[in-house]
Amino acid sequence: MRFTIAIDGPAAAGKGTISKAVAAHYGFAHLDTGLLYRAVGRKTLDGTQAVAAAEALTPEDLEASDLRTPQVAQAASKVAAIPEVRAALTDFQRAFARRSGGAVLDGRDIGTVICPSAEAKLFVTASAEVRAERRFKELMAGGHDTGFETVLKDVKERDARDMNRADAPLKPAEDAVLIDTSSLGIDEAIAAAIAAIDARRTA
Repeated sequence: MRFTIAIDGPAAAGKGTISKAVAAHYGFAHLDTGLLYRAVGRKTLDGTQAVAAAEALTPEDLEASDLRTPQVAQAASKVAAIPEVRAALTDFQRAFARRSGGAVLDGRDIGTVICPSAEAKLFVTASAEVRAERRFKELMAGGHDTGFETVLKDVKERDARDMNRADAPLKPAEDAVLIDTSSLGIDEAIAAAIAAIDARRTA
């Protein structure tokens, strides 16, 4: 049985949390495609050329302990704007999406570019201020020394870069179900996602 769920959205909207819960609910495999770009971005911080890093990426690279730092996040957003990097990572994502047993992929261009024929598509979003507050708390809990205004600025800059890049810009697929998590709790957001997917599975 092959059933692909594409979940897109901007940083800190909750798509990662929702995707993991959805995958667990249905017993599907899960791929956080953002980790691919974070791993490539991390390699560029060490001086590796972006396209070369993408072409040589290994599963072990996705297990690095520092992939969630703000520096790596910014590097990931920059390399994600390079068409050759995106092309190098496309085949990996598409093969994962059509694996037997079902798959959930979350990212920024899953429903529009990677898996335009996915059986279910969600676009998870929230206001920039809400997303910055979530990311700020996450960073503080992790021991990072930063300020809310700095995080908000980073979120807005990343949104602008992701939405305005020439190749695979961040935007909802035409047939995606929009879920705004600005005022939703985690359980409510997950329930909304599962309800939307169930509607597609029984259609």
